[in-house]
This record gives sequence, structure tokens and C-alpha cells, in this order.
Amino acid sequence: MNRENLKQVIIDQKEIYLNNPLVKRDFEPEEKINYCFVGIRRTGKSYMIFQKVKNLIESGVPFDEILYVNFEDERLLEVTTEDLNLILEIGIEIAGEGRKPYLFLDEIQNVNGWEKFVRRLADMKYKVNITGSNSKMLSHEIASTLGGRFMIVQIFPYSFKEYLHALGKEKDYLQILSTSDKASVNKAYEQYVRFGAFPELVDLSNKREYLSSIYQTIYIGDIIARNNVSNDFAVRLILKKIAESVMKPLSFSRLANILKSAGTGIGKQTVINYVGYMVDAYILFTIRNYASKLVDKETSPKYYFMDTGLLGLLVLNPDTAQLENLVAIELVRRYGTDNVYYFESNMEVDFYIPEDNLAIQVSYSIDDIDTKERELSAFVKLRNFMPDVKCLLITNSEEMRNEYNGISIEVLPAWKWLLRK
Repeated sequence: MNRENLKQVIIDQKEIYLNNPLVKRDFEPEEKINYCFVGIRRTGKSYMIFQKVKNLIESGVPFDEILYVNFEDERLLEVTTEDLNLILEIGIEIAGEGRKPYLFLDEIQNVNGWEKFVRRLADMKYKVNITGSNSKMLSHEIASTLGGRFMIVQIFPYSFKEYLHALGKEKDYLQILSTSDKASVNKAYEQYVRFGAFPELVDLSNKREYLSSIYQTIYIGDIIARNNVSNDFAVRLILKKIAESVMKPLSFSRLANILKSAGTGIGKQTVINYVGYMVDAYILFTIRNYASKLVDKETSPKYYFMDTGLLGLLVLNPDTAQLENLVAIELVRRYGTDNVYYFESNMEVDFYIPEDNLAIQVSYSIDDIDTKERELSAFVKLRNFMPDVKCLLITNSEEMRNEYNGISIEVLPAWKWLLRK
């Protein structure tokens, strides 16, 4: 790429992006650590970079020593690894003789061979931070290449606490509330579950249209185009069937049979590949069965969407599915994907957290006596396997403490659980 053109792009981007208003996230990046921020598109990874840039400027680092490049810019679509070194040269030039620029490389996964370049930067003692929207950035091969020189942090859509903060609601809603405060937090919670928590969505009136644009960008760009998929109908159908099956284990064989019955006969391996592309794009994540054998853990997981708003685009009457999906997102945010399970062995418990020996059931409402009996009896059966397990039932709005067959079970509305530490 032409050096002067590349330099102009860098200067333009710096003015446009780094002067954006900053919405502070709960995570506080440390100055001396190189970060690799990963996650679904539009989830606020760039804002983590902007937050770190702001911290540098406030500590006295000159603006010229900060090099920011967003590789989503259409002018940079043909950048190669050779151009990456040219970017470094331009950064050194702008910073001034004898100074090392701080490098911030946004959506770097768009450049083939990027990992060796950033590894070299870290070896040369540059401070470099990167973002990416592809989970392959977390692969063992790339992690080995980065060699422990980067702290990998997954960025999620807003937590409910961050969502309230973005709305300007700063009260402690876990304390005694007035009637108007209760109405305010409940309205915010309903919007949070229904439309999800992408940061830019908070202030928009037409939230569904914005969600549709994100979905299309991920579907077309990160799944279809990036992986050269020719059968886009099969991908669309798989996403639809996964959305309809949220809350239930779903095997690759089952998905292949569904496609076959719909007249889209693709092999099981192709199904595995397509689902892998979806996970790579962070639109989906999986939770495995704690009680199953290793092979079954990997082949019959539960699938959840990274944002409840995206799930709501694909299913009718999504309230119950969105509630469970919301709990799944929050558990993965708190504990990490590898530490959250469901438990199924002659009965099913929605979530199990070994780290806290905590079992969680999710039910939209337990007003119906049969529903309440089903949810609570699952805890009794689980106690046959785990006598000391703690039990929590999350609902949409109900709150109480139940004593059931000698087991103390806390029942909490989701909004209140979300705000607990």
C-alpha cells in the first residue's frame, strides 16, 4: 500500500475515533499490560482501547505517541503483513525520534499473519493492544504464538449495571426503593432483556432495526463471506433452529436431520463446520453437560446467543428463552465459558457452577403450581448426587425463599440477581 495514503488513513482515523465520547466499562485496563480484547461485533471492544488511550493521555503521554489503526476501514481491506511494518514505521515517524509509539490495532484479525507481527512488537518492548471479532484469535496455535505476552479479555455486551449507568441511572437499586424507582428499574430491565445490550443500542429508538443490521453484518460478513460458504440458506436455517432450541441440548446429528427434513441435505461434518463458524463469530456460545462423558460434552451442548436481542430476532414469543439466555450470558461473563455447565442425568438442572457448588434453575414464572413443583423437584434430585449443593431459582419477577423437602431455595427476580456482585 502507498505510504502516503496509509499515513493519511492513520491520521484521519485518529481524529475520528479517538475523539469519540467515552462510555466507561466496568473493566479497568492496566497501563503496563498488553491486551487482546475479543468478542462479538459492536460489543464495545474499541471502547476498551479508547479507555486505555484516555488513561495514557491523562497520565501525560503525548497524543503523537499514540498510534491507532482500525482495520475495518474499507481503505485498509488489502493491507498485508508487509504493510503492518510500514504502519509501525509511520507510527515511529509521527511519535518523533527516539520515542516508541503506543500501538492500538482494532479488528487486526482482518490481516493474515497478524499474530507474528504483534508478537514481534511485544518482543521489541512496544506497548501494543489489539481487538478482534473472531474466536480463532483464542486458538491454541495463536495463543502459543503470542507466547503469554498478551492478556486475553473477552468483552460482552453491557451488563445490567453498565446498562443502567449508560441510561444515567446511578442509584443502588438493591436497597429499599420507592414506587417510581421500582417502575424505572423494571422498565430498564424489560428493555434490556428484549433488545439486548449492545452499547450503541441504548439511546436508539428503533432498536430492532439496529439489531437486524448487526445480525446481517455478522451473518453475511463474519460467517458467510469470511468462510466462503456457498450454502447460505443452510446457515440461516441452522441459526433459526438453534434459536428455537435454546434451553435444550442439541446435537450435530439432530441438526443434520432437521436440515434434511427441510430439503437441505448437507452432511454432518458440514453442519459441524457451519456451527463452528457461528461460534468463531461470537454470535453463539456453548454450555456442556457436567454429568456426561467427554465426547457427549462436546457433541450435545446447549447453544446460547451472545446477546438476547439477537435471539429475539429469530423466534416468536421469546420471553422464556431470552430469560434463560440472559442468565447464561451473565454466568459466562462472571465465570468464563469453561466453568459453566448444565446438569442432565435422569433430570435436568439449567446451570451448574462447580466453582461455587451452585445449581440454578430459570423459570419465567412459578405462579403455576405444576411449574413450581417441576423446578423445585429438580433440586431435590440433584441433591442425590451433590448433597451440599446451593440452590437458586431465577424468575422474571418473583422473589421469596422456599423450604422444599428440607432444602432452602432462594427465588430471585433476574434484575436483582444481575445487580448482585
